[in-house]
Amino acid sequence: MSPILEKLKQEGLIKLLKEDLDKNRPLGERFGITAIPSILFFKNGELLNHPIEIQGQMLVRNGLMVGASGEAVMREIISKM
Repeated sequence: MSPILEKLKQEGLIKLLKEDLDKNRPLGERFGITAIPSILFFKNGELLNHPIEIQGQMLVRNGLMVGASGEAVMREIISKM
């Protein structure tokens, strides 16, 4: 996912922040992250509060990505934010 996210960042579609949760466990706990890597989506500084479903599959719930995706799906998620 990292190369895809970096590409979307370079295109100006997203801002990308990476955090080492081994060094910042409280952050992971705050957002309920139980698996690494995890992707969280924020809009206007707030955790995305609506689910995103693509082709009948729930991919983002409570701001957290819950499914795997490629570049096309990531672009669709961004468009639905």
